[in-house]
Amino acid sequence: MRKLFFTTSMAAILFASCSGNKENTQPAPDSNVMLPEPNPADSSTVATAELSPEEQGLNLIKGMDCLTCHTEDTKLVGPAYREVAAKYSEADLDLLAKKIIDGGQGVWGEIPMAPHAGLSEDNAKLMVKYILSLKK
Repeated sequence: MRKLFFTTSMAAILFASCSGNKENTQPAPDSNVMLPEPNPADSSTVATAELSPEEQGLNLIKGMDCLTCHTEDTKLVGPAYREVAAKYSEADLDLLAKKIIDGGQGVWGEIPMAPHAGLSEDNAKLMVKYILSLKK
């Protein structure tokens, strides 16, 4: 019984910690208003065309809630990006982009990844290209 309570409590805490990027202005929790999709050229004075796809993907990741649950090198709530890069290849680009948009659960554990339904497929692919670029 104590294990069940502890596991349920930890899952609730982890889920709440992945609920959003605190730096962005978020709508009220009970609102279903979509935030504008980040621009891959944000946080840079360089035009988007001058950024590599990987740099554009990193800018998108920084502009969303991804870093709440993921880091480059260490497992946080979700897997480290280097772990993802080690498991997948360029052939999985479409699959991973779809997982970012639709969310998922079970591949890396029981804690679900929240969907990012407002994200375009092209931007999701840029994010995946950055993650896969971390392959050692």
